[in-house]
Amino acid sequence: MKDKYKILAEFVKDCSSETENIETYLFVKKNISNYKLNVDIYSKPLKNKIIEINIVLRFEDKNLENKRSHFEINYVVVIKLIDNFDNKKKLKKILLSEIPTKVCPNLVDAFTSLMRSSGFPEVKLNKNIDFEKFYND
Repeated sequence: MKDKYKILAEFVKDCSSETENIETYLFVKKNISNYKLNVDIYSKPLKNKIIEINIVLRFEDKNLENKRSHFEINYVVVIKLIDNFDNKKKLKKILLSEIPTKVCPNLVDAFTSLMRSSGFPEVKLNKNIDFEKFYND
Protein backbone atom coordinates (compact mmCIF):
# COMPACT_ATOMS: atom_id res chain seq x y z
CA MET A 1 0.00 0.00 0.00
CA LYS A 2 1.25 3.43 -0.92
CA ASP A 3 2.12 5.78 1.92
CA LYS A 4 -0.25 8.72 2.39
CA TYR A 5 2.28 10.84 4.22
CA LYS A 6 5.91 10.98 5.27
CA ILE A 7 7.07 11.89 8.78
CA LEU A 8 9.69 14.63 8.39
CA ALA A 9 10.43 15.22 12.07
CA GLU A 10 9.28 14.46 15.59
CA PHE A 11 10.52 16.12 18.74
CA VAL A 12 9.65 17.52 22.16
CA LYS A 13 8.59 21.11 21.52
CA ASP A 14 7.99 21.94 25.16
CA CYS A 15 7.90 20.15 28.49
CA SER A 16 7.13 21.35 31.96
CA SER A 17 7.27 19.98 35.46
CA GLU A 18 6.23 22.32 38.23
CA THR A 19 6.35 21.48 41.93
CA GLU A 20 6.33 24.53 44.18
CA ASN A 21 8.26 23.19 47.17
CA ILE A 22 9.25 20.09 49.15
CA GLU A 23 5.93 19.99 51.03
CA THR A 24 4.10 19.91 47.72
CA TYR A 25 6.46 17.23 46.39
CA LEU A 26 5.88 14.99 49.43
CA PHE A 27 2.12 15.54 49.24
CA VAL A 28 2.01 14.76 45.52
CA LYS A 29 4.28 11.72 45.97
CA LYS A 30 1.71 10.30 48.41
CA ASN A 31 -1.27 11.20 46.17
CA ILE A 32 0.13 10.61 42.67
CA SER A 33 -2.50 7.89 42.10
CA ASN A 34 -5.13 10.67 41.92
CA TYR A 35 -3.46 12.17 38.85
CA LYS A 36 -5.03 11.55 35.46
CA LEU A 37 -3.60 11.79 31.97
CA ASN A 38 -5.26 14.23 29.57
CA VAL A 39 -4.47 14.21 25.87
CA ASP A 40 -5.01 17.04 23.39
CA ILE A 41 -4.10 16.89 19.73
CA TYR A 42 -4.18 19.77 17.32
CA SER A 43 -2.67 20.37 13.94
CA LYS A 44 -1.49 23.36 12.00
CA PRO A 45 -1.13 23.36 8.22
CA LEU A 46 2.13 24.91 7.10
CA LYS A 47 2.95 25.12 3.38
CA ASN A 48 3.60 22.67 0.55
CA LYS A 49 1.35 19.99 2.08
CA ILE A 50 3.30 20.06 5.35
CA ILE A 51 1.38 19.78 8.63
CA GLU A 52 2.55 20.23 12.22
CA ILE A 53 0.74 17.93 14.67
CA ASN A 54 0.97 18.77 18.37
CA ILE A 55 0.24 16.00 20.88
CA VAL A 56 -0.05 17.46 24.37
CA LEU A 57 -0.03 15.19 27.42
CA ARG A 58 -1.01 16.72 30.77
CA PHE A 59 -0.75 14.73 33.97
CA GLU A 60 -2.72 16.49 36.68
CA ASP A 61 -5.12 16.26 39.57
CA LYS A 62 -7.85 18.81 39.08
CA ASN A 63 -9.51 17.96 42.42
CA LEU A 64 -6.74 19.30 44.64
CA GLU A 65 -7.18 22.84 45.90
CA ASN A 66 -3.49 23.39 46.54
CA LYS A 67 -0.28 21.41 46.89
CA ARG A 68 -0.27 20.01 43.40
CA SER A 69 2.31 19.52 40.72
CA HIS A 70 1.85 20.08 37.01
CA PHE A 71 3.39 17.87 34.33
CA GLU A 72 3.01 18.58 30.62
CA ILE A 73 4.74 17.65 27.40
CA ASN A 74 4.05 18.94 23.88
CA TYR A 75 5.33 16.45 21.32
CA VAL A 76 5.41 17.60 17.70
CA VAL A 77 5.25 15.52 14.56
CA VAL A 78 5.80 17.21 11.21
CA ILE A 79 4.47 15.38 8.17
CA LYS A 80 4.33 15.94 4.44
CA LEU A 81 1.20 14.70 2.70
CA ILE A 82 1.92 12.56 -0.33
CA ASP A 83 -1.66 11.95 -1.39
CA ASN A 84 -4.27 14.59 -2.04
CA PHE A 85 -7.00 14.39 0.57
CA ASP A 86 -10.37 15.33 -0.77
CA ASN A 87 -11.96 13.38 2.07
CA LYS A 88 -11.42 15.53 5.18
CA LYS A 89 -12.66 12.74 7.45
CA LYS A 90 -9.84 10.42 6.32
CA LEU A 91 -7.26 13.17 6.83
CA LYS A 92 -8.65 13.93 10.29
CA LYS A 93 -8.33 10.26 11.27
CA ILE A 94 -4.71 10.20 10.08
CA LEU A 95 -3.87 13.36 12.05
CA LEU A 96 -5.72 12.43 15.26
CA SER A 97 -5.27 8.66 15.38
CA GLU A 98 -2.87 7.06 12.91
CA ILE A 99 0.13 9.35 13.38
CA PRO A 100 -0.16 9.64 17.18
CA THR A 101 -0.36 5.83 17.35
CA LYS A 102 2.76 5.53 15.19
CA VAL A 103 4.85 7.91 17.36
CA CYS A 104 3.34 6.80 20.68
CA PRO A 105 6.37 4.78 21.91
CA ASN A 106 8.65 7.82 21.47
CA LEU A 107 6.08 10.12 23.09
CA VAL A 108 5.70 7.78 26.08
CA ASP A 109 9.49 7.51 26.45
CA ALA A 110 9.79 11.32 26.53
CA PHE A 111 6.97 11.64 29.07
CA THR A 112 8.39 8.86 31.25
CA SER A 113 11.77 10.60 31.22
CA LEU A 114 10.10 13.85 32.33
CA MET A 115 8.35 12.08 35.21
CA ARG A 116 11.53 10.25 36.28
CA SER A 117 13.55 13.50 36.18
CA SER A 118 10.80 15.21 38.20
CA GLY A 119 11.15 12.69 41.05
CA PHE A 120 8.25 10.42 40.13
CA PRO A 121 9.86 7.33 38.54
CA GLU A 122 6.91 5.17 39.57
CA VAL A 123 4.66 6.87 37.00
CA LYS A 124 4.53 4.67 33.91
CA LEU A 125 2.32 5.02 30.84
CA ASN A 126 1.20 2.26 28.54
CA LYS A 127 3.34 2.39 25.39
CA ASN A 128 0.17 1.84 23.39
CA ILE A 129 -2.15 4.74 24.21
CA ASP A 130 -5.39 4.04 22.35
CA PHE A 131 -5.60 7.09 20.09
CA GLU A 132 -8.14 5.24 17.94
CA LYS A 133 -10.51 5.16 20.93
CA PHE A 134 -9.92 8.88 21.61
CA TYR A 135 -10.68 9.62 17.97
CA ASN A 136 -13.86 7.55 17.98
CA ASP A 137 -15.07 9.09 21.25
